[in-house]
Parts: sequence; structure tokens; C-alpha cells
Amino acid sequence: MTDDMLMNRVFFAFDKDNDNCINAKEWVKGLSVFLRGTFEEKLKFCFEVYYLNSDGYISREEIFDMLKNSLHQQSSEEETDEGIKELVDITLKKMDFDNDGKISFADFEKAVKEERLLLEVFGPCLPEAKNCIDFEALAFRHILTSSF
Repeated sequence: MTDDMLMNRVFFAFDKDNDNCINAKEWVKGLSVFLRGTFEEKLKFCFEVYYLNSDGYISREEIFDMLKNSLHQQSSEEETDEGIKELVDITLKKMDFDNDGKISFADFEKAVKEERLLLEVFGPCLPEAKNCIDFEALAFRHILTSSF
């Protein structure tokens, strides 16, 4: 994960008490979802990452910002913005089941259950399975070599 905006959103999803710090309990709970979370836990986590203003919905503007941030600019900004606007329209058609112009958790859940690839449609906010295995192995090795 290298996208600053996405990394900030992951931080805020970990920071459940909104104090701009991740305490030990929040860290463990967040890692639990990252490493061994159920599909439902990961679904909720990704939704929290994607809605930016804490209103419980992913708006057209938020979709635009997330897509713009996660796509590399390969042409002029004007052309890129037009392409992203088209992607926003496609995303809303695919995920906005109640046609209210924004994506609720119920919309997100239904869309992702139909097509699991949509879980990270706005950028990768979960680690790859291989990275989870590597992290767990490293942590286990550290525990075994630490003195108590």
C-alpha cells in the first residue's frame, strides 16, 4: 500500500476512538481483521476506509477522489478527470442499488457479495494473503526469540 490517501483512511479505520492515535487494543483489533478477519469483517473495514466524511455513505465525490488517487495519471489531467467521471458513473450503476446517488453499506455489501473483486474497487486497503502469512511468520519468530 503506497497511496497516501488510502493509508490515511486505513489509519482512521483502525483509530476507533478518533483520537488520532492507535492504541494497543485498536492495533490488535485492526491486525486481527487484516490477518484473519472474516469476509464480513473485511467488508465492513473496506467500507469504513472508503467513506471519507464519516456520514455512512460513499458519495459520488468520494468515489471520484478515491479513483483519482488510486489511478496513475497517464494523460492530461482533463482527460484523466473525464475518464474517472465515466468510472464513477459505471461504479454507481454497478453498486448503487437504491439509486440515491451514493453507496450505502447495504449497497456495498450486496455488490461485493455478487462480485468479490469489488471489495477493493477504490484501491487496495487490505494486505495480500502472502503478506499476511509473511507477517504472521515474522511475528511468531519474534515471539519465539524474545525473552520474557
